[in-house]
Amino acid sequence: MSASKKWLPILFASLMVFVLAACSGGDSGDGGGSNGGDKITLWAPFSGPDGPKMKEIVDEYNDSQEDYNINLQIVPQSEYYKTVDLAVNGEKNMPEMMVMHGDQIISYANKDVLKNLGDIVGDTVEEDAYHEKGWENATVDGELYGVPLDIHPLMFYWNKDLFEEAGLDPDFPPTNREEFVEYAKKLTDKDKQQYGFVVPTLWPQQFIFPTIVSQNGGELYADGEAQFTSEPVQEALQFQLDLIQKHNVSPADVQQDGEVTLFVQGKNAMHLNGPWMMQQWEDSGINYGVAPVPQLGTEQEAVFANSHNFVIPESVSDEKVEGITDFLTYVSENGMAWAESGQAPAAKATYESDEFQEMKQQPEAAKQFDNAVFSPKVENWGQISDPLYNAINEVLLGQKDVQDALEDAQKQADERLQ
Repeated sequence: MSASKKWLPILFASLMVFVLAACSGGDSGDGGGSNGGDKITLWAPFSGPDGPKMKEIVDEYNDSQEDYNINLQIVPQSEYYKTVDLAVNGEKNMPEMMVMHGDQIISYANKDVLKNLGDIVGDTVEEDAYHEKGWENATVDGELYGVPLDIHPLMFYWNKDLFEEAGLDPDFPPTNREEFVEYAKKLTDKDKQQYGFVVPTLWPQQFIFPTIVSQNGGELYADGEAQFTSEPVQEALQFQLDLIQKHNVSPADVQQDGEVTLFVQGKNAMHLNGPWMMQQWEDSGINYGVAPVPQLGTEQEAVFANSHNFVIPESVSDEKVEGITDFLTYVSENGMAWAESGQAPAAKATYESDEFQEMKQQPEAAKQFDNAVFSPKVENWGQISDPLYNAINEVLLGQKDVQDALEDAQKQADERLQ
């Protein structure tokens, strides 16, 4: 077996941990039309409501000029990185351009799959055109391997009708832990099977938990080691457990997406999730508010985020790169269609525009850019952190205590880092 095939199963397993829920599932498709220009194939995992918005950008670009033709191919999210790996191993044709999550870039860059984009910076792609945190998440050891499309941080949602019924101002959500717990208690009515904040035991803890740890001033990985037994990590998990067992504002046996179902049903007053949830809230007709995440930690403002980035395979010719950079420049200046999907583009031309600032959710996401923290720059971080999220699930379901669960997770992570 070749070296690349040996790492493929491990890489694929880790890649899927963070991304399965972040983009809605759906059927594959393609688009882009034909203007007779040089064809450039773009793969993207946008198989939910965001797919048509990317197609809109591609179609408008193709109509705007005749030199290049972007052929958008949507690959279902559940199959996306598996398809990428098949191309890496020569079992599928590699596209000229791909969309890749920021936390996946390091694994592919270190395998020499992606082109170092340093040579194109300052020519047609300008670093100053993007928020610095988006740029940061596309780098590995200071070298650029992706051009940011967006930054998607954790978001805070609340049911305005339930706030009003509880005597709370529906236009002013909590901003810190004290207010959050106080509001959650007022919003809980067990006779109505209504809860202030339903604590998820699975996804999206991959966004919630590192947010609270960072707000506690901690890290999940530092100095080459996992930090799962550190005080900030233990405190973050104990806080969530207390919401269930001490403050009684959440049921104790929440299964996957149970908190989402209850939010849509008007039985969960406050909710943490990503900006990709916007269309579901809109379709449900719920009277919801959206804001930056409250400071639930003890030390500082912070929010966990990921990003979508355009990357170029190493094998792509210079002639194709010229067309790709032309497209990337266009996207940086014409990103409102992407914003309409609920996302906050990382290009300043979009998120600083008056049109963007008039939107409901998207400016609230952009307000968090400065405080964004990302996954550690570690290969296969998904696989390394799996034991942590298993431990969180066990603790929140009452199957293990905090210290024992985190110690077990630390041991497993140490083994995987060897």
